[in-house]
Amino acid sequence: MTEGVCDAGAVKPDWTAPATLLADAEWVRSRIGGAAKLYGCARPEVLGTIWWYSLSSVLVAPALENLVTATEPLADPSLAAIELDLLADGRFLGARSTRALAGGLPELGAAFGAALGTAIATIAAVTGARERALGAIATDSLGNRLLWTPDPERAMALAEPLVAAIGLDLPKPRFVRVGRTPAVRRASCCLIYEVGNPKCVSCPRQTPAEREARLRAALG
Repeated sequence: MTEGVCDAGAVKPDWTAPATLLADAEWVRSRIGGAAKLYGCARPEVLGTIWWYSLSSVLVAPALENLVTATEPLADPSLAAIELDLLADGRFLGARSTRALAGGLPELGAAFGAALGTAIATIAAVTGARERALGAIATDSLGNRLLWTPDPERAMALAEPLVAAIGLDLPKPRFVRVGRTPAVRRASCCLIYEVGNPKCVSCPRQTPAEREARLRAALG
């Protein structure tokens, strides 16, 4: 599922918001309420889960590429360092970090833990979505974004140590190969099917055979 995440190279943002707003329950409630215009009316926990799936993919991206390429310094994923670009309809266009992070994987994990933990706690409080389910989405977003980097083999090797450094009782990242192409073996469900859309190709809420067939059709 990629709904809500746009190609930053093709579209310009309509506005930018500091990621610290993810600690603001009223701001989060308003943004998730606006998601109903994109996805249709649904229970708050469903809209919150779909919204977090889109947001988390954008939120974790800035700090991951130079982790994989070993470019120094690392980008800081703290909420105070991240700016979010949005479109007028509420979709997330992208994100960027405004400062460097001193240290290595342990420091990156701690910063990610604080940022993701705050966002997950706010969304859970506002919508009633389970924190564990939102945490599983965070793991899958980290795995997917790592695979988008120039060195997917190194990315997969870094995924488990990174998630362990983050803490938050996140599930371990898992990967499968479809032919020669690596893909995330999802631990989470974005619930997009709850608003009338097809299940994602990699959705865990389908039989393993169906998921494998759809992945092969999509990835070759």
